[in-house]
Amino acid sequence: MPIRSIDPDNYHSLLSDKIDLIKDQFKQFDLTTIDTFESPKLNYRMRCEFRVWHDGDDLFHIMFDQQTKEKVRIDHFPPASLLITELMDDLLAELRPNEILRRKLFQIDYLSTLSGEVLVSLLYHKQLDDEWIAECRALKARLETKYKINIVGRARKLKVVLDNDFVIEHLNVDGKQYIYKQVENSFTQPNAKVCEQMLSWAKNAIPYKGDLLELYCGNGNFSLALADKFDKVLATEISKPSVASAQYNIEVNNIDNVKIIRMSAEEFTEAMEGKREFTRLKDIDLTSYNCETIFVDPPRAGLDDDTVNMVAKYKHIIYISCNPNTLHDNLTVLTKTHNIEKFAVFDQFPYTDHLECGVVLTQKAL
Repeated sequence: MPIRSIDPDNYHSLLSDKIDLIKDQFKQFDLTTIDTFESPKLNYRMRCEFRVWHDGDDLFHIMFDQQTKEKVRIDHFPPASLLITELMDDLLAELRPNEILRRKLFQIDYLSTLSGEVLVSLLYHKQLDDEWIAECRALKARLETKYKINIVGRARKLKVVLDNDFVIEHLNVDGKQYIYKQVENSFTQPNAKVCEQMLSWAKNAIPYKGDLLELYCGNGNFSLALADKFDKVLATEISKPSVASAQYNIEVNNIDNVKIIRMSAEEFTEAMEGKREFTRLKDIDLTSYNCETIFVDPPRAGLDDDTVNMVAKYKHIIYISCNPNTLHDNLTVLTKTHNIEKFAVFDQFPYTDHLECGVVLTQKAL
């Protein structure tokens, strides 16, 4: 995403072009309406990653141009949240005169929140010793006069956490606030304001009843927001840090009808089909769930063939996709048994070619 292309005056024109591409790509499905959810035009990214370039005693953030592969110095990054934007300058000002913290630093990752917390990860081509830890604690203390900040140091096979390796986010969905623990180096939605819109859309897409099965639940981002629409929610996730975050989020939000299982969607499909038994399911009575609705938010590869076939057995399907190409492939199969009730696009990444999509499908009458 070249910095020069980020022009708020062109935002709606670029978004319109992206929607036209989606309409053309999905024209075989005869979509009557595409609901569109816009992003803030600037300062929308809650997380950013920058390489660090050293020039004598100076250092600065850089990115690489996707076309030319040349490095581009970043003194101001308009997509970054206001919190990251302000911290970037202050952090470099602290690092420049400090040989211990500056030496062999090659990347800085920022994770910020709407709630005002920020986490910085400093990545090094060296081991981090007691002297580094002492200097980093002093850095954190100075920055804490202005920011609610935590710092993590990373080197090969090493992670140093000064206090916490997470931030606590607060998202507002239809007037209700949800609390989310977001862990460093784990997936979180990058555009928090669009994420709030995605959660609201999913909650209100159709009338729900019974229980919900969710695959790829992450830290419970959708699970928590959807919980009050269902009697019970059974969700799966393979990542240990994400499962731990989801358990924390369930407790801190005082939600008592969500159960998280640590297993992949493919493993859960095998369990549902009776192909394998898993000790992780020994305390869960799958037959006690009356799931008419399934929610899926797969990675870019989309749903594998076996999972698509399993998903097709549910009356209602809510599908969030980060890749229109694999979504199209999956819908080609799912529309044999289901009708598309709603189709939405979410502009998570303004000024790029990317659009997130949301689809609600309902089983065809027999």
